[in-house]
Amino acid sequence: HVQLVESGGGSVQTGGSLRLSCAPSGLSVSDFSMAWFRQSPGKEREGVAAIRRDDLTAYTDSVKGRFTISQDNADNTLYLQMNSLKPEDTGMYYCAARSRGVPQYNYWGQGTQVTVS
Repeated sequence: HVQLVESGGGSVQTGGSLRLSCAPSGLSVSDFSMAWFRQSPGKEREGVAAIRRDDLTAYTDSVKGRFTISQDNADNTLYLQMNSLKPEDTGMYYCAARSRGVPQYNYWGQGTQVTVS
């Protein structure tokens, strides 16, 4: 049974930082493509950052230079370091995993709320 559990969300002021964590059970982050998505009120869910099994990373334009996705294979944990936070970064942040050969992310966490004011 695969479960992704996010943590680290909270309320911060503009310009602040947060680090989100995703601790999967039932899968190894080193064997999957991993990503962070977010959904803001009234908006569709969007991909924020992704990391492939070969450690190649990608970011949506609005967070480039501010967010960093990384993973610790020894601890089997995915991270999202978020700096210089803006009010438009507010939303529910979800961790997702994609199996090899599967075109879409097929495992999702329950989300952690980030509020920037």
